[in-house]
Formats: sequence, structure tokens, C-alpha cells
Amino acid sequence: MIHDADNVIDLNAILHPGSVYDHPRDVVQDPTISIAEKRAILASWASDAASVASNPALRELPGSNRIVTIDEILDALATLDHHPKGPPGGKPARLKSTSRAGLAA
Repeated sequence: MIHDADNVIDLNAILHPGSVYDHPRDVVQDPTISIAEKRAILASWASDAASVASNPALRELPGSNRIVTIDEILDALATLDHHPKGPPGGKPARLKSTSRAGLAA
């Protein structure tokens, strides 16, 4: 979407992603747009404006030939989030020494 030679962003992909992307994973895998742009595209795709009237769990973008589920879009958004490698809060720290705990028993 960004042409390196002239540093021009293809606004059609941002404003009408259905004409460029068939599936939310295509947005995530596009190396030419920033994470913020990916989030904006996926958020617009997830919005109620793109919902299918007969089935609100489905989304279809104008210009797209494909219908996707809201879950597919939310999964694509989740892949853009940074996830820590360890448990939440980091490595647990021992509050009491093991030698004291053995003496108390």
C-alpha cells in the first residue's frame, strides 16, 4: 500500500478495505501498513456499519466479495497486541524463606 518510490499511501485500502482485503488475516499480514493502520481497518470492519442485516455476527465490507465473522476480525485484532512471554505480573517472588517455613512446621 505504500509505494517506496514516491512515499504515497494507498488511501483506497484505508477507506475501502473491502476492495483490497478478502480476510482480516490479509490485513494483519500486510507488511506495507503500520499497526495503527491495521487496527483502524480491522476496527472499521468490526463496526456495526459492516454488519450483515440478517445475521449481526457476520461482517461484510462494501466492495468485498467475502463475509467474515466478527470472531475472525477480533482474532486478527488480538494478533496485533503484544503478549508478555511469562505469567501476568512477572515471575512470582517468594515472600518467606523455605528454611523458616520448615522450622515453623
